[in-house]
Amino acid sequence: MAIDPICKMEVDEKTTDLKVEYKGKTYYFCAPGCKAQFEEAPEKYI
Repeated sequence: MAIDPICKMEVDEKTTDLKVEYKGKTYYFCAPGCKAQFEEAPEKYI
């Protein structure tokens, strides 16, 4: 399980389509809002 960098919820990386690759690492998200928030300012969350 991966951890959503925004809300810290567990996310199953095998079943979610909500992911972003940033600087060679893949980040997984529990909801579209968390993904959008990360995309706006990724450095704030890594």
